[in-house]
Amino acid sequence: MRIKRGNSICVFSSKGGVGKTFNTISLAGIFELLKKKVLIIDFDLYSGDVASYLNKSIKKDLFDISLDLDVRVVKDIKEYVTKFDEYIDILPAPIDPRMANKINANNISTIIDKAALSYDVVLIDTNHALNEISLSVLQTVDWILLLVKNDPLDIKNTRNLITLLDENEFRNYKVILNNSRDPFKRYFTLFDIKRIIRHNIDYTLSEELYLKEIEKYIMEGLIVTLDSKFSDYFFKDYKTYLTIATDILGGDRNE
Repeated sequence: MRIKRGNSICVFSSKGGVGKTFNTISLAGIFELLKKKVLIIDFDLYSGDVASYLNKSIKKDLFDISLDLDVRVVKDIKEYVTKFDEYIDILPAPIDPRMANKINANNISTIIDKAALSYDVVLIDTNHALNEISLSVLQTVDWILLLVKNDPLDIKNTRNLITLLDENEFRNYKVILNNSRDPFKRYFTLFDIKRIIRHNIDYTLSEELYLKEIEKYIMEGLIVTLDSKFSDYFFKDYKTYLTIATDILGGDRNE
């Protein structure tokens, strides 16, 4: 009998400050609206702030499960998570950043696979650096969502990253142009961006999603896409998020 397995997705970028954490959490809210059980894993080991963003105190983290895997006493993955609400759980980055170096990269695929057996969707936030941890994540997940904003350095770095992914025969990535991160910077047209990165833009988040009061959501531990008014105020971006989610749920990573 085939074992039911959820979808694992890494939100990644070629540099910091592109909106990985915000969009990872926002997508979690969309999957909740679709009644999917979601685990957010924060693999930004040194500066991950998913738990802080969602205003959650945590008792266990990625170091705990990695340590238990090292000594082969790992429990059910739900023993290590922090609950956000009925649908969303969090497996946070180490509370003590000194423990980040002690996480065994060989355990990454096991952690993600265990999560995919217990959740409909596993959403992963990670550091933009192509280190051993990030590479292990990228090699394991079903889908990679590459965020890029309209910025010369970011576009150049994204082109290099896409070249690297193509050379290593990754076929499971989609590119998201995030115009909401710096809405007043429009250096290139959409045509120019696609020409420079040598890849299509699969999804676009609009300037309208720029939130001047994002701190209000962070202080209160709220997910913007779960706001009852989100689909009305940001209908275009709500539809984009929904399209991303449904494409992933119905897609084939090898397509």
